[in-house]
Amino acid sequence: MTDLIGKSVPRFDSLDKVTGHAKYPSDFAFQNEAYMQVVFAERPHAVIKKIDVTKAQAFPGVLAVLTAGDVPCNEYGLIMNDQPVLCGPGSTKQGADHVRFYGDQVALVIAENEEIARNASKLIKIDFEDLPIIEDPREAMKPGAFQLHADKEQNVILHYKIRKGNVEEGFQDADVIIESDYATPLQEHAYLQPEAGVSYIDEKGRITVVVAGQWVHEDQEQIAHALNLPVEKVRVIYPAIGGAFGGREDMSVQIILALAAWHLHQRGIQRPVKTVWSREESFIGHHKRHPYYIHTRWGATKKGKITAVETTLIADAGAYAYTSTKVQGNATLLSSGPYFVPNVKIDSFSVYTNNIPNGAFRGFGGPQACYAVEMQMSKLAEALKMDPVEFRLLNAIQEEQPTAVRTPLPKGISIEKVIQKCAVAAGWQKNGAEWKLQDGKKAGDADTTRGIGFAAGYKNVGFSFGAPEHCWATVELHGKNEIEKVILHHAGADVGQGAHSVFRQFAASALKVDLEKVELVASDTAQTDNSGSASASRTTFMAGNAILGAAKAALEKWDAEERPAIATYKYVPPATSPYDHETGECYPNFAYGYVAEAVEVEIRKSTGEITYKRVICADDVGKAINPLQVKGQIEGAVVQAVGYASLEKFVQQKGLVKTGGLSTYLVPTIKDIPEETVSLIVETADPLGPNGARGMGEMPYLPFAAAVCDAVHAATGIWFNEFPLTQEVILQGLGEL
Repeated sequence: MTDLIGKSVPRFDSLDKVTGHAKYPSDFAFQNEAYMQVVFAERPHAVIKKIDVTKAQAFPGVLAVLTAGDVPCNEYGLIMNDQPVLCGPGSTKQGADHVRFYGDQVALVIAENEEIARNASKLIKIDFEDLPIIEDPREAMKPGAFQLHADKEQNVILHYKIRKGNVEEGFQDADVIIESDYATPLQEHAYLQPEAGVSYIDEKGRITVVVAGQWVHEDQEQIAHALNLPVEKVRVIYPAIGGAFGGREDMSVQIILALAAWHLHQRGIQRPVKTVWSREESFIGHHKRHPYYIHTRWGATKKGKITAVETTLIADAGAYAYTSTKVQGNATLLSSGPYFVPNVKIDSFSVYTNNIPNGAFRGFGGPQACYAVEMQMSKLAEALKMDPVEFRLLNAIQEEQPTAVRTPLPKGISIEKVIQKCAVAAGWQKNGAEWKLQDGKKAGDADTTRGIGFAAGYKNVGFSFGAPEHCWATVELHGKNEIEKVILHHAGADVGQGAHSVFRQFAASALKVDLEKVELVASDTAQTDNSGSASASRTTFMAGNAILGAAKAALEKWDAEERPAIATYKYVPPATSPYDHETGECYPNFAYGYVAEAVEVEIRKSTGEITYKRVICADDVGKAINPLQVKGQIEGAVVQAVGYASLEKFVQQKGLVKTGGLSTYLVPTIKDIPEETVSLIVETADPLGPNGARGMGEMPYLPFAAAVCDAVHAATGIWFNEFPLTQEVILQGLGEL
């Protein structure tokens, strides 16, 4: 038996997925199952005065029609319970009679089959009283703006502040000051598998929901709260999941599926209930990436040292909070980049509007902040006539240096290493202390021009700012004289990144058994303890430590002749702390990953078309547990970031969705992806990571848009301060439109 850590072991679910045998939520079918159709508001802001469901209830084949009054506790929310499960009159939730965005859910029709449910849903009559629509968070912040939540004092959900040093003195010391306004766009997750699931009452009387998500125990708690039930009366199971990227952190069909099965059960009807959203329903029904408006001012000396950063960030939260405050926390923290800045002033805001709610998406506030940071770094380097790589290395933060929040980063800072490795691979050369790009602007034909852009960043691993953080694992060892079978229980979600394969690698390596002996029981609240969310680049780090701990404890029992040997272990990382209200001082995270990216583009001047010639991405993953999967994560993040940077334009006007499908909202195809992606896996062991591993799923995403804009500037001489850089936007910048 060889050590499997660091080996590119094939994923154990690959064959099932490519042959179609893997079961996703929509693949589950039970005898006598009913179908549930959601009725969406399709109004951005209104009071529901009355809902008439009599014709729908009388429609042949309809089993039930549920409205707000049928929800025992008509509220939910990961951060705050500010959203009704169903909007309309009849519940005790204050303000539940309001709809605040186009995709608010108003009613559920449960019927014999999908056709009946859809036809009956069209018979529901809703009496709306329209209210003013606020679509810009900057307008929503103004005094006198219409308050979208009557129980809140204002539309600003949260204001964070960071204060370090004296920024005005810092700007007085600067020889160059760059002041800019940036805007980052909303983005749709566009995962392959739309929202779907099935619910039923299991043999122990538990409401069971088979669904795709990112945290089974959080889903369980949200369902139990809304139904006024003990958590042990709710069971959540994740089968195969067709992508998530943060888009499944919040609720979509989880609560309403449970509500439907529970309601039928209360009436003596023992039937499973299924729902499958269309792509159009998915587009309006789940949250998006936050658009950010960022005003920032940076100063530096003529010798290239940053003296001060002042930034204001305004995030459009949409109609409900979702994870806006957590995303805001990350964006705020990352707003001075992986650089030492002696004087920092940052103000950030999350603000309610009547747009689709925004929440978790790969990078979790990092891509928005990193875009502004790295654009400023490139502009400062140009103004100082310094090489952009040299300028970044000159300011890269060092061990023990205080960050913007006055505390140092954890040990193992490797930002310089990833910058250098990426730069060399992209064509930079070092001569003494100086760095220089060889042939930075390559000549094209008469209609094309090329340029290379550079950007860097860093990303937290794990929950931040004092959020409770832990992860459980259980290992069972079966056999007589030797270990014949291992059963690993772990709740962590595999959302397509291959986490479950890595879990088995950790267990097999720690126990020194063949991989085939490890059986995984995963993502079932009835059989696994709480693992926390598959988010924040934390899954490998947290799960690995928990599995190693459980394996060690099980081996000790095995050596003591206990058969079977069963051990449960709870991993708890070092504590973090929240922002100080006035200064922002805190110890926000216990681990980070570091990344640098170079992008070479070709611009066709007559059409504005961008061709991605080459992307070089260097990621410090601590230890690549499965290098092939790490490479897959890098390449996948790059493709998704291509869409963010140059293709994906989600349009809402007055709260109405204008790009409601993949025919109008364009995601990258095989013709849009880079011609070459070079994945540079850097391994600087994290002191706390399992076998030294850090997280990495989000890192390649963070600096990409800034590197693209820098490359476009290198090719055209034009700075673009917002994106996506569609062909139209490029042509406008070139003065061709």
